[in-house]
Amino acid sequence: MQFRTAAERREDLVALYREASGCVRCPLHQGRTNVVFGNGNADAALMFVGEAPGHHEDLQGLPFVGRAGQLLDQLLGEIGLSRKDVFVCNTLKCQPPGNRDPQPDEIDTCKPYLYRQVELIEPKVISTLGNFATKLLTRSNRGITSVHGRPQVHEIGGRTVRIYPLYHPAAALRSTGTLAQLREDISRLPALLEEPPPVPIGAVVPVAAAVAAEAEASQMDLFG
Repeated sequence: MQFRTAAERREDLVALYREASGCVRCPLHQGRTNVVFGNGNADAALMFVGEAPGHHEDLQGLPFVGRAGQLLDQLLGEIGLSRKDVFVCNTLKCQPPGNRDPQPDEIDTCKPYLYRQVELIEPKVISTLGNFATKLLTRSNRGITSVHGRPQVHEIGGRTVRIYPLYHPAAALRSTGTLAQLREDISRLPALLEEPPPVPIGAVVPVAAAVAAEAEASQMDLFG
C-alpha cells in the first residue's frame, strides 16, 4: 500500500465531502437540509460511527450535536479526549424521515462513503455506536447487547482495524444501566489505542510471536 501523508489524505477527504454533499444516490436526499458527512480530526487514531443524523444534525450539518452528542463529549472528557482528537460520523449521511431506522438499501447505498472515510483517516480503532453501525462494520447480525466492549479485528476500507462496539449514547440517555456500561466500555479505549496494530487477517504470524505463543502454551500445561 502506497504511503500517503496526512495532508494528502485530508485533501482527498475534503474532495469526498464535496462529492457527498451533492449525493442523490437514494431518496433520502429529497428531504434533507444538509448532508452530515462527519467532523473531527482527519488523522484520528479513534473513529466513532453512529447510526444516522437526527433533526439537529440535519439542520447544522454536523454529527452528534444533540443530547447524545453532549453525552459522548462528556464521556470522552472522562478519558482525557475531546471531539478534536477523534473523528465522528454516521452510517447514513442524510436524516431518515421522522428519525426512523435506516433501511438496508439506504445503508448499502451510503456505505462506500463510510469505507472511503476509513481508508483516508486510517484509524487504529473504530468504535461503532449501536446496532446498525456494529452490524455493518462487523458483517454480523449479532446485536450490540452481546458484543459491546469486545474488540474485533476486521478489514474495512482496505485496512485492518480493531472494531470496538459500544452502546449508542442515545440508549444510555434512557437507561442508567446502559449508561454505566457505556462509561465502563469507553474507559478501556485508552488502553486499546496503545495496543500495536492488529495483524492483517490471513497474514502469517511472525516467527517470534509464534515461538512466544508456543512457550506460553507450554507454561500453561505445567498448571494443568
